[in-house]
Amino acid sequence: MKNETRKEASYILLLINVLVVILVSSNLRSPITSVGPVLNQISQSLHLDNFQSSLLTSIPLLMFASCSVLVSRFSHRFSINRFLLYALVILSFGLFLRVFGSVWTLFTGSIFIGLGICVGNVITPGYIKNNFPKQIGLMTGIFAVAMNLTAALASGYSVSLGEWTGYGWRGSLGIWLVIALLALLVVVLELLLNKNNSRQTNNSMAKSDFNMFKSAQAWNISIFMGLQSLVYYSLISWLPAVLNDYGMNGNAPGWVLFVIQISMIPITFVGPIIANKMKDQRVMIVFLCILMFASIVMFALLKSQWIYATAILLGLSNGLSFSLSILFFSLRTQSSANAIKISGMAQSVGYLIAAFGPAIFGKLHDWDTSWKYSFAFLGISVIFMFFFGMRAATRKFVES
Repeated sequence: MKNETRKEASYILLLINVLVVILVSSNLRSPITSVGPVLNQISQSLHLDNFQSSLLTSIPLLMFASCSVLVSRFSHRFSINRFLLYALVILSFGLFLRVFGSVWTLFTGSIFIGLGICVGNVITPGYIKNNFPKQIGLMTGIFAVAMNLTAALASGYSVSLGEWTGYGWRGSLGIWLVIALLALLVVVLELLLNKNNSRQTNNSMAKSDFNMFKSAQAWNISIFMGLQSLVYYSLISWLPAVLNDYGMNGNAPGWVLFVIQISMIPITFVGPIIANKMKDQRVMIVFLCILMFASIVMFALLKSQWIYATAILLGLSNGLSFSLSILFFSLRTQSSANAIKISGMAQSVGYLIAAFGPAIFGKLHDWDTSWKYSFAFLGISVIFMFFFGMRAATRKFVES
């Protein structure tokens, strides 16, 4: 009877573990992707200039860049579950504060949102490696799918959610607090179950003294992640404005973002499972870089023609590049502690690189109103991404 009870408890805890991955990852992009489609509303409501408007995307990225290494460095101080709990509390506070009503709360809330997402970004790959050591590819796929599905919904329905709630842009951004609170509830439930379960999983991280910044492979992974994030966040920030100049108005730009995000879902699920079984992932790097470069050329030259085909190509390539970045944290390390450390380094360096993307993309538009210089910048970024991605995909541990 006791054995059956223990089995039931184990199954329940496994289900909770899966829900933690799904719900935490659902909060790691949607608070940012929901901003682009309603950025004009925010700017008009609070009288923001273009630089202030761009900060709504850049602030979270700068928080990722400045805090990711610190999070990984102190990860051994608490259990992973407690770290996720703190992340969701901070994120929930930021989501509430961002829509409170003034420019000050808007930017302060964005700082807290960036910090909360930063902790979740760094810790979740270690959570997967620790709780699902034999299903890393599958759970990384689930992680990426949940993240991109909610990001897609946030992009496509942002304007409509504001209209539905009756609160305009505040409703569009504030409604994601519900998902954050739901994730918080599940993490609290897991903590309680672990406390009462005599056969609980060990969720504490051993301390690692390995210096990631001295590892060439760690730098390859970090720069690859940064460049793929640069392309993603540049387009998430500016594509609605680009499409407006191309003659698309109303909800149409938001739906293009939705197609990009929704196209990422199949590849982010299947990609890590396939990649996990491969000797190395260089073939995947070649494939995704060709697709991404082609999509950028199509945005620049075809403009609104074949726009949804272009969006699908970008979604497929960016979905695969993102999921490979996350998978490398586990595949290229030999312990959960080092998986969190490379996650911290890659996201710190990577998002520092990515934070410059929207600003450079927008500044190049000031010099060339056709947006061609801006897309040329992204094309060059993809070439460098290919260079570092081929090295990151080589079967070599960061500890080597």
